[in-house]
Amino acid sequence: MGDDSEWMKLPVDQKCEHKLWKARLSGYEEALKIFQKIKDEKSPEWSKFLGLIKKFVTDSNAVVQLKGLEAALVYVENAHVAGKTTGEVVSGVVSKVFNQPKAKAKELGIEICLMYIEIEKGEAVQEELLKGLDNKNPKIIVACIETLRKALSEFGSKIILLKPIIKVLPKLFESREKAVRDEAKLIAVEIYRWIRDALRPPLQNINSVQLKELEEEWVKLPTGAPKPSRFLRSQQELEAKLEQQQSAGGDAEGGGDDGDEVPQIDAYELLEAVEILSKLPKDFYDKIEAKKWQERKEALEAVEVLVKNPKLEAGDYADLVKALKKVVGKDTNVMLVALAAKCLTGLAVGLRKKFGQYAGHVVPTILEKFKEKKPQVVQALQEAIDAIFLTTTLQNISEDVLAVMDNKNPTIKQQTSLFIARSFRHCTASTLPKSLLKPFCAALLKHINDSAPEVRDAAFEALGTALKVVGEKAVNPFLADVDKLKLDKIKECSEKVELVHGKKAGQAADKKEFKPVPGRAAASGAAGDKDTKDISAPKTGPLKKAPVTKAGGPPKKGKPAALGGTGSTGTKNKKALETKEIVEPELSIEVCEEKASAVLPATCIQLLDSSNWKERLACMEEFQKAVELMDRTEMPCQALVRMLAKKPGWKETNFQVMQMKLHIVALIAQKGNFSKTSAQIALDGLVDKIGDVKCGNNAKEAMTAIAEACMLPWTAEQVMSMAFSQKNPKNQSETLNWLSNAIKEFGFSGLNVKAFISNVKTALAATNPAVRTSAITLLGVMYLYVGPSLRMFFEDEKPALLSQIDAEFEKMQGQSPPAPTRGISKHSTIGTDEGEDGDEPDDGGNDVVDLLPRTEISDKITSELVSKIGDKNWKIRKEGLDEVAGIINEAKFIQPNIGELPTALKGRLNDSNKILVQQTLNILQQLAVAMGPNIKQHVKNLGIPIITVLGDSKNNVRAAALATVNAWAEQTGMKEWLEGEDLSEELKKENPFLRQELLGWLAEKLPTLRTTPTDLILCVPHLYSCLEDRNGDVRKKAQDALPFFMMHLGYEKMAKATGKLKPTSKDQVLAMLEKAKANMPSKPAAPAKATSRPVGGSAPAKFQPASAPVEDSVSGAVEPKPDPKKAKALGVSSKAKTAQGKKVPSKTSLKEDEDKSGPIFIVVPNGKEQRMKDEKGLKVLKWNFTTPRDEYIEQLKTQMSSCVAKWLQDEMFHSDFQHHNKALAVMVDHLESEKEGVIGCLDLILKWLTLRFFDTNTSVLMKALEYLKLLFTLLSEEEYHLTENEASSFIPYLILKVGEPKDVIRKDVRAILNRMCLVYPASKMFPFIMEGTKSKNSKQRAECLEELGCLVESYGMNVCQPTPGKALKEIAIHIGDRDNAVRNAALNTIVTVYNVHGDQVFKLIGTLSEKDMSMLEERIKRSAKRPSAAPIKQVEEKPQRTQSMSSNTNMLRKGPAEDMSSKLNQARSMSGHPEAAQMVRREFQLDLDEIENDNGTVRCEMPELVQHKLDDIFEPVLIPEPKIRAVSPHFDDMHSNTASTINFIISQVASGDINTSIQALTQIDEVLRQEDKAEAMSGHIDQFLIATFMQLRLIYNTHMADEKLEKDEIIKLYSCIIGNMISLFQIESLAREASTGVLKDLMHGLITLMLDSRIEDLEEGQQVIRSVNLLVVKVLEKSDQTNILSALLVLLQDSLLATASSPKFSELVMKCLWRMVRLLPDTINSINLDRILLDIHIFMKVFPKEKLKQCKSEFPIRTLKTLLHTLCKLKGPKILDHLTMIDNKNESELEAHLCRMMKHSMDQTGSKSDKETEKGASRIDEKSSKAKVNDFLAEIFKKIGSKENTKEGLAELYEYKKKYSDADIEPFLKNSSQFFQSYVERGLRVIEMEREGKGRISASTGISPQMEVTCVPTPTSTVSSLGNTNGEEVGPSVYLERLKILRQRCGLDNTKQDDRPPLTSLLSKPAVPTVASSTDMLHSKLSQLRESREQHQHSDLDSNQTHSSGTMTTSSSSTANIDDLKKRLERIKSSRK
Repeated sequence: MGDDSEWMKLPVDQKCEHKLWKARLSGYEEALKIFQKIKDEKSPEWSKFLGLIKKFVTDSNAVVQLKGLEAALVYVENAHVAGKTTGEVVSGVVSKVFNQPKAKAKELGIEICLMYIEIEKGEAVQEELLKGLDNKNPKIIVACIETLRKALSEFGSKIILLKPIIKVLPKLFESREKAVRDEAKLIAVEIYRWIRDALRPPLQNINSVQLKELEEEWVKLPTGAPKPSRFLRSQQELEAKLEQQQSAGGDAEGGGDDGDEVPQIDAYELLEAVEILSKLPKDFYDKIEAKKWQERKEALEAVEVLVKNPKLEAGDYADLVKALKKVVGKDTNVMLVALAAKCLTGLAVGLRKKFGQYAGHVVPTILEKFKEKKPQVVQALQEAIDAIFLTTTLQNISEDVLAVMDNKNPTIKQQTSLFIARSFRHCTASTLPKSLLKPFCAALLKHINDSAPEVRDAAFEALGTALKVVGEKAVNPFLADVDKLKLDKIKECSEKVELVHGKKAGQAADKKEFKPVPGRAAASGAAGDKDTKDISAPKTGPLKKAPVTKAGGPPKKGKPAALGGTGSTGTKNKKALETKEIVEPELSIEVCEEKASAVLPATCIQLLDSSNWKERLACMEEFQKAVELMDRTEMPCQALVRMLAKKPGWKETNFQVMQMKLHIVALIAQKGNFSKTSAQIALDGLVDKIGDVKCGNNAKEAMTAIAEACMLPWTAEQVMSMAFSQKNPKNQSETLNWLSNAIKEFGFSGLNVKAFISNVKTALAATNPAVRTSAITLLGVMYLYVGPSLRMFFEDEKPALLSQIDAEFEKMQGQSPPAPTRGISKHSTIGTDEGEDGDEPDDGGNDVVDLLPRTEISDKITSELVSKIGDKNWKIRKEGLDEVAGIINEAKFIQPNIGELPTALKGRLNDSNKILVQQTLNILQQLAVAMGPNIKQHVKNLGIPIITVLGDSKNNVRAAALATVNAWAEQTGMKEWLEGEDLSEELKKENPFLRQELLGWLAEKLPTLRTTPTDLILCVPHLYSCLEDRNGDVRKKAQDALPFFMMHLGYEKMAKATGKLKPTSKDQVLAMLEKAKANMPSKPAAPAKATSRPVGGSAPAKFQPASAPVEDSVSGAVEPKPDPKKAKALGVSSKAKTAQGKKVPSKTSLKEDEDKSGPIFIVVPNGKEQRMKDEKGLKVLKWNFTTPRDEYIEQLKTQMSSCVAKWLQDEMFHSDFQHHNKALAVMVDHLESEKEGVIGCLDLILKWLTLRFFDTNTSVLMKALEYLKLLFTLLSEEEYHLTENEASSFIPYLILKVGEPKDVIRKDVRAILNRMCLVYPASKMFPFIMEGTKSKNSKQRAECLEELGCLVESYGMNVCQPTPGKALKEIAIHIGDRDNAVRNAALNTIVTVYNVHGDQVFKLIGTLSEKDMSMLEERIKRSAKRPSAAPIKQVEEKPQRTQSMSSNTNMLRKGPAEDMSSKLNQARSMSGHPEAAQMVRREFQLDLDEIENDNGTVRCEMPELVQHKLDDIFEPVLIPEPKIRAVSPHFDDMHSNTASTINFIISQVASGDINTSIQALTQIDEVLRQEDKAEAMSGHIDQFLIATFMQLRLIYNTHMADEKLEKDEIIKLYSCIIGNMISLFQIESLAREASTGVLKDLMHGLITLMLDSRIEDLEEGQQVIRSVNLLVVKVLEKSDQTNILSALLVLLQDSLLATASSPKFSELVMKCLWRMVRLLPDTINSINLDRILLDIHIFMKVFPKEKLKQCKSEFPIRTLKTLLHTLCKLKGPKILDHLTMIDNKNESELEAHLCRMMKHSMDQTGSKSDKETEKGASRIDEKSSKAKVNDFLAEIFKKIGSKENTKEGLAELYEYKKKYSDADIEPFLKNSSQFFQSYVERGLRVIEMEREGKGRISASTGISPQMEVTCVPTPTSTVSSLGNTNGEEVGPSVYLERLKILRQRCGLDNTKQDDRPPLTSLLSKPAVPTVASSTDMLHSKLSQLRESREQHQHSDLDSNQTHSSGTMTTSSSSTANIDDLKKRLERIKSSRK
């Protein structure tokens, strides 16, 4: 018991986990009690047990487990968090409870599962239970099935998904365990109860006995629809309501509700789709075309078997359908026709809606095949066409069906009518609108009069079906002409018809017809077609002025009044009907007189034709009075009008009488039942008078009244034809004017546009300008109603006229037509229109488009054309497409039948050639316009593939596809696109482009729709996956589209659809849905009829601005506050709730004014550093976006909250831009006073300003830029440096604004960029601006390029990042830009560089196209500037400071800042001493004037020394490209062949015949110069190089020795070879293909050529050698670096071994190696180090150290050491890991040498002085101690001092200096007199001249003039510490030293000197060296200023040693100049003493 007492003390949750079962039992019991006590479902108590519940149910002790299950059940029922445990607990129940023998355990387990379902976790439970069905233990399987069955029984099929259960049923029926089979049977019965027969197909293959048993059980089930007995938590209220109803006893309504609750499940949905296309026999398409019918039959049978699968997977069935269609249409064997029809039936049934796109192709073929008499064929065809009908809509196939109706074959007519009848049965009143019914009825009415009885019967049946579907009221107008007998027959048929949808549809329509509200009829009766007015016509009777008892009046008057309304449609059919019924018979003049005399005073009739006008006038007055008093029913209109027309009638001459007459006509028309007959009597006279000045207005008034009585369409047509049949232009123009007004008053409804248009065309051609003007005005009014399609009628008018018409249309654009004010009361009510459906706007447009004459183009779409479009060759495909475009263009308007064209064009939409894709899209756009609304039927097979193109990676292709989709949607409306699964299938594809374009399109279109098909819900799951897409743009678009989906589907449906998401996703999506719900727009209001057109045309345009903000605010942050980035959107709609919501706080903030006194920026210690750390550690988002998303704005807000005053932050993040302006004003005010705060928050301020750059409000932008200017000025004064973080999150966005269209903004931005250089290095700015040049905005590109030019001008070439070469190449690309400003900016920038850097520019920019190069050269010429020395980045000096250290330290802190004084100095030095300026680079010039004139203190300016990239050191001379011969004419044919041609040409390169070789080289050059063709050479490079050096060898050995040969020929051949090679080595990809061996031979050939003295003697020899120089440099730079290094090492080894080889050869090879060493820092990572070290190892093996020392020259050993030293420096200790390829490392000293070096570099990490004395890698080998050296030198100086031995002493000193170039003789000279120093110097120079003067290597032999080893030692005396005797040139470091000495003399500090960058990379202008150059002289003078060599930097010496590039060789200048300099230097020295 002791144990017990221990666990009893434990808390409950620990007991539950105890190892003792008793403890657990006790724990579970206590837990159960606790659970029952907790009342709050969200209590924290629940969470304690969250992890334990699984243990409750899986306890190993059966007794304890039972208690655990009880507790678990209570937990699941009551705990809010229980849902989280679903998966683990249910799987525990399945595996550990369902296998328990105790029934109680199983029951509890099932209860727990059901409880989880109740708390909305049904899917997870079902998933676990289905997994349980795979368990091996039958007990578990049985329990799982039972649980599923109970769940289904209680919760119903809406909650429990049946598809996965039905999928496993057949497997359960096959189980060996009887218990499982029995349980399966029970669940099958339960499922049947819910879905009835839908269960049969999936179970058709189970054992027949089992099936029979099931059938028996199924029969027993009650027939009523089942209802769920248990509800989810969210549905519990529904349950309560249901109980109330039942207790109240009436379940009528409840039943109704619940009837809807149970969804009708379609068996098809439960089936698995089968993929059959891949299973078709491989030879199917061949067999189906075979000649033997048996083979064709086999092919069809194979298909028949496959299509028996009840559900097929979607795919591209076009080819299969085409093959089957061909069999049906063309096969002579009727058996096969029937078989093919069966296959089509199978396909249609299996694919359902997915087959719809093929329906249009197949229907006409099947209908025409009904000519077959054989019943089996007819039956098969009937089945096929019925199945196909179900996959599409009647609308889509109506054209095809109607076309067949006119066929002569009676069987075809009969079967088509029967098919129509069957189709109608599937329709409802809404899917069979008037617009569709009308053409069908017209066609069927012809058939009821057919001679063949079967045709008549079929037509009766079809009409009867229609009658049944839509009700009599809808059909009657079409049956007005049908006699009674036939009408009865139709009605009889109608009664027999059984509709698919029950009889509801027709009855509903009928019932609605008689409701008193006319407005609703249309909505039910028709899908918004304009003809709906007819439905309302019969009801409008009461609204008319005619008496209601119209039957009472004489029929001839009553009828017209009643039927006047019907005419409102104005379509042709009806017009005929109306005229018959409305026109009253013409009465004779006698009858008229009789009728008139009954109503008019006798005197009046007598005086009508009196000759006295006054009497006539009096008569008219009486006439008028009589008419005014007459009652409508009694007024004989026709008689009265006839009286008025009686002589003199309309020819009345007195205008007063005439005015009266006209007024009376108007009165009669208004007051009486005025018929068209009466109108015709009057109209002629009215038109005649309309142009009359005095009577015109009365005539118009009368015409308007007639129009109101007889309908405007009819009146207008009459008036127009009368006006244009006479010649009076005034009448014509006034008629047109009247019509313009009438249309505005009456509306456009029913007008016959076509008739007008012919009259308008006549008017436009009139000579009288007034007529033309009136016609154009009329067109403008028509445009309001018809829209842009009106213009199509006038495209062939003269351009001048067309431009007038366009101008008129433009005036009308955006206006909406006025609401009709007349004609409404009689003909229809506005109410009717309001009720019409949303598609109506489209029909407004179709109205006109339908009148266009359409051409049939199907005959032009020949099979040849189709095969052209599908050809393999893109050019032929293009031809085909061009032809199609031509056909459509020519036809203008086409009929919808376009044969095979859709399939052909569809294939082109995924053409690999993007140009063809775009062309196809353009054709499809044309097609949409040409076909008009009929394009609807092609949406599925052509429209959806266009949407697929939206996924293209190319921007322009996507834009074209979007334009095409929009053009289609404009014609078709959106319904066709949204129906079916096609759109959702597209959205399913995980292509980010497709998704974002499609969602954007939907977001634009959905808000304009009033209704959408239910299939829209299919897109929702994919929409949700887009919300979590990895692509930000897709997410954004999905968020934008969300509210519009919700607008149509409702929140509930959308929320329910989240059920299938993962829990985390679900929560996120639901949050977004909530947000979208708040922003959900309302559906657009029903458009009124009058404005039907603009809704289609201009209204969407109006709607969009309003919709944009809504979209935008949808994606807003969780709080309703719109972010600043939304200002764009909210600019348009301040209506958006968010905007209003924000204005309130701004008022309250006024109260807080007193709080605004404090600082606005709070200094948070280390705040900025912390933010940077967070960003680096990715704790927060990196500030990087194309447009700021909400999360960025939220993040910035959060970061600012700690360091910005609350009230300011509110202003900064306000939705209204005016608040941003306020915030900026405050920030400007506080800028000076809160410097610390501003700097502390600088990163946040800059980020906030980047957000302002995305606002569209200019005032904010201007204010922000103003602030930035002040801010950067402050920062530079504070000497602040921008951090990388601040720069990268601000500069790119600032650069965006450089491209603003407003000049003033661009200037400001440029000013800010200039100021930024004071706080951020220009070299770091450079890449940002460079990035800006890649923008699509041409202004931005141009401005960025100009800015780059300014940077280079101000700061020199070293700002160019990553290297000047790369940067300039990028800039040069823009010379070819299509925008002029960009081209100019690029050219100017490069000219700026040229002015700084000279001809070297051409090398840096690489190859340009000829055109670009010529532009550049021209511009350089124009700029006409001599290249000036490079300006230097100068540091701003404070003028008040003189020397002192402070200036220096200040400068170093300050960093780069502009100072114009540097430029002035530069300019001065240029003008004062032009030669000096050219000789010595600016960095090393001493301003001698300064030094001379200033005695005592000198104010020194310290230049920021330029740091160059290494690859600039070694610039070769720019050589004009060798001229290449014209291309051989057959080159192109040659190129079209493959590698064999290239092999052949390469073989000719090595030909012995010079001409053959030149010819071949020219052809290869042609290939290499064209980028697109150059790759053809790939793979042939080695072969080509071998041929080339063979040719070089041939020239060297044979041609050059041949006396007979013209040397010009040889030069030409050399030019070709070198030109070719240069072209080749400029293409890096090809250059890298050259292998080591080949490169070695090539270099051998080139160096041999350089040293060939015979060449020098030739005229153009120098040119050739210079070109070879250039080529060698190219080879070294562009080849594969490993291969070329290896080749050079082997070449050096060979040249040293070969006794015949000249030392110069080895020397040049070594110079190449030095060049390679210089490139190493850049290329080290691309080099195969192991291979290089192997080569060095072999070299050292062949040449051990001792052997190398024996060489005449010390260069080889130094070269090798330098190479190794550099490798060590770059790789560090890792270099020892790269010796892997060396087998025996002891064979050479390599490893030991490397180890020594590593040790040495470890010992000396700083720049110790002994490191400086080291030259290259070699030291002074004899390490004689300092003492010895000093003694030795002392001895020499003694000799020089004594008169006898002076010469000997000088010679010894010279020898000594030559041997030990590093020896320091400075101390011995320091104490001697000036004279002695000069003497020594002169003496050394004389000896030097004598000994060395003759041995100079001529210019031609060096690799390039700068590579020249200048063997002229510097003519210095003993002082020349550089000891240039070993052929070295003086390096820049010397000048650094000299500058230092000067600084010391001036009392300036040198301490920081070591931080300066090494000057190795400073480079001079290339020029040809001449005899002892003037610079050498100058050096010697300067060298006297040196005091010590301590500060020499190792790398400087290295560069001196290894790159003996005559760094300072420039053109010589006169000796006078040198003497002048000498004198100056003397003066300086003496003044310093």
